Amino acid sequence: MKLFRFGPVGQETPGVLNAAGLSLDVAAFGEDYDEKFFATAGLARLAAWLETNAAACPVVPPGTRLGPCVGRPSKLIAIGLNYREHGVETGLGTPTEPVFFLKAPSAICGPNDEVILPRDATKLDYETEMAFVIGRRASYVSEAEALSYVAGYTILNDYSERAFQLERGGQWTKGKSADTFAPLGPYLTPAADVPDPQNLPIWLKVNGELRQDGTTADMLFALPKLISYVSEFMTLLPGDIITTGSPAGSGVGLHPPQFLQAGDVVELGIGELGTQRQRIVPFRLSE
Repeated sequence: MKLFRFGPVGQETPGVLNAAGLSLDVAAFGEDYDEKFFATAGLARLAAWLETNAAACPVVPPGTRLGPCVGRPSKLIAIGLNYREHGVETGLGTPTEPVFFLKAPSAICGPNDEVILPRDATKLDYETEMAFVIGRRASYVSEAEALSYVAGYTILNDYSERAFQLERGGQWTKGKSADTFAPLGPYLTPAADVPDPQNLPIWLKVNGELRQDGTTADMLFALPKLISYVSEFMTLLPGDIITTGSPAGSGVGLHPPQFLQAGDVVELGIGELGTQRQRIVPFRLSE
């Protein structure tokens, strides 16, 4: 099964894509996909509940808006420069230890929602990234045990305003945290259903032009290292999201750089984890 959330912004309902390809409304399960759900073996409990209740679940109508596949996490942690060629193209080099920063949880939106150009933005950029969700409290985790802390895998487009990130005091978080800068989903695929997360194709197109074309095998630091390393510096809670870096091909690395404009359409995907599509729209004062 794959987990998703659907409905109006802020009113999302939990759903499940089953093995037959049906999108089921599982609101009757009575829980959102949030910290409490993951902390209390929610994936296993949901699977058991579906064995006797799936037939009574309504089917989600085609075309229904998809929300982020996880309810508001306590933290959204992003790994930077985790693909060698991306470090080269940005001019930021190859790190000897994982680089990470925080994106505001308020940046999270649905996988196909519009992405808003911030006021005064001039250098909006994209980055396709595989993300994973923490399934249980983690602190000082060993690399050998690290993957047992992963509940599942999903996709995050790490939008950045490069001028805010690199030219406004050198604080990455402020270029990464605007509203809609973290489209998440469409699905959370349980870890047991992703036998090799380090061997997934990863791609992105802008207005139909292929910009990123890589594989998660090219990460500098693999998932066990990332989980163990981040858990040295902060406690990870169930439902927290870690996104793992992006391959080469971002707009800042092109010659000349090519940043996103209002009206552009960004499409992206990672293996069996699904696809996303966003249209860039201008900032409006009402937002």
